[in-house]
Amino acid sequence: MKDIIAYKDSDKIIDTQSIGSYSNSNNYEPIYFSNDEASLEVIRHSCAHLMAQAIKSLYPEAKFFVGPVIEDGFYYDFRVSHKISQEDLEKIEKKMKELAEAKINIEKYSISKEEAKAKFKDDDLKQEVMLRIPEGQVGIYKQAEFEDLCRGPHVPNTKYLRFFKLTRIAGAYLGGDEKREMLTRIYGTAFADKESLKEYLFVMEEAKKRDHRKLGNELKLFTFDEQIGGGLPLWLNAGARMRSKLEHILYKIHRLRGYEPVRGPELLKAEAWKISGHYENYKENMYFTQIDEQEYGIKPMNCVGHLKIYQSELRSYRDLPIKYFEYGVVHRHEKSGVLHGLFRVREFTQDDAHIFCMPSQIKELVLEILDFVSSLMKAFGFSYEMEISTKPQKAIGSDEIWEQATRALKEALDEQGLKYGIDEGGGAFYGPKIDIKITDALKRKWQCGTVQVDFNLPERFELEYSAADNSRQRPVMLHRAILGSFERFIGILTEHCAGEFPFFIAPTQVGIVPISEAHLAYAKEIKKELLFMGVDSEIYDKNESLAKKIRTAEKQKLPMILVLGDEEVAKKSVALRDRRAKEQKNLSLAEFLTLVKEKLNEVHF
Repeated sequence: MKDIIAYKDSDKIIDTQSIGSYSNSNNYEPIYFSNDEASLEVIRHSCAHLMAQAIKSLYPEAKFFVGPVIEDGFYYDFRVSHKISQEDLEKIEKKMKELAEAKINIEKYSISKEEAKAKFKDDDLKQEVMLRIPEGQVGIYKQAEFEDLCRGPHVPNTKYLRFFKLTRIAGAYLGGDEKREMLTRIYGTAFADKESLKEYLFVMEEAKKRDHRKLGNELKLFTFDEQIGGGLPLWLNAGARMRSKLEHILYKIHRLRGYEPVRGPELLKAEAWKISGHYENYKENMYFTQIDEQEYGIKPMNCVGHLKIYQSELRSYRDLPIKYFEYGVVHRHEKSGVLHGLFRVREFTQDDAHIFCMPSQIKELVLEILDFVSSLMKAFGFSYEMEISTKPQKAIGSDEIWEQATRALKEALDEQGLKYGIDEGGGAFYGPKIDIKITDALKRKWQCGTVQVDFNLPERFELEYSAADNSRQRPVMLHRAILGSFERFIGILTEHCAGEFPFFIAPTQVGIVPISEAHLAYAKEIKKELLFMGVDSEIYDKNESLAKKIRTAEKQKLPMILVLGDEEVAKKSVALRDRRAKEQKNLSLAEFLTLVKEKLNEVHF
């Protein structure tokens, strides 16, 4: 039988060191040493302390800030006079294994906050941690000579910490504040068995090969430039072509689903952001400037512009629902430390839409949106799951309005028997939402699309429609993005496909390789035919050997490559190399163009 390493009561995890202080401890559900979510939280949190103990043993002057559990592992922020590099991780790991094999008991005790301040009076980082702890008793966990402030939970003994790996080292500002000192941060992960750790490390190695920043550079999709600024991508020819394809596909299917294109300005008076609540609740994420001695804010979202477009004329219940969509460029103030390729940028384009409707229309519209989501995700080869996020601590609107909006989302999903999770407190500040989390080829989950029910902004902007009885009523606003942003989605898709994009979205769909200059005119003729069909191609006509030209085209992961020689010119044919079908064949030009049309029509939205 597996060992019990902690206990669970609802969402609270209590470790074995603390359970005795709970009067109804017999009612708690045991957490066994395994790879389930609750168990891994305890194992990984404990492994963070094991790492800190190892670091303290190797570098006695080290001082520690915080070491939380994160989605796939843990990290610890600390200060040390010795410069630690990636190569030092192996040495720290070795010491961790020694400590784990020593089977050290992990003990917990509690003292008052004042006693804790005195105990760690010479440790400025511990004093910093205590600024974030409320008054009262402070938990301390001890394993041999190492002890640290912590709420827990932890395993009862280091013998449970055998299958771990330190993955990388980075810098982290103290408390996430760019104006404060840079600490050292080491990331790691841990599991309950060797096979799970091995599988995870395999996925991580595969992820490095698929890193969209690496592939983006190799495939010439995008770049970043320090003179332009961090988090501001420059889209190169191939990347811009792919973005354009995405826009055209989305434009068509939005129109077929009854959406109307609109566009709002990128700069709005601060007064509009005050009415919306962004100024109070989202200001730290926005950029502001002064124009004619008035404050303006660059939009972080498109919703305010769409609210004002709705308000530009009188509306009737017969007009509803009204569906607006916009590929809106937005800007958000992200700290430099969190910028990450296309995944975290300061400027991005949302595939954004807002639907104005009557409360009675919410369910059918949410289900229609989810059908839209399903068709798009299927086309790109993603599976997905849904999660409802409820009212956060920082929010606008009454509890009653929030409950009404949250209930509408749950009922829409429940009526269709759709499964979903609950993220308590994870909603936007103006309304609850359904988050769409896609799963990629490496089984990683990514949050992309969202559907949000909003009673608050229509109230704040005093939106109205004329009801059947001629009374003035307030519409509901649905915020909706499916891909999330073009930037992030393209980054995810790049890693999902390892750069081998589906034919319909590939930046360059066909590579044309003329064997010699005598075949170049025919290559240009084919390129023009393809362009009329909306298909992008590239001619590889450098003065190089045929083998090298083909290798160059193959490195770009093109779906199709055509080789043209004397026979192809004479017969108006092509020698086709189909990357996806993994086959080579000769076709007439007419047959090839028919095949291309079929490829374009393979995907149905």
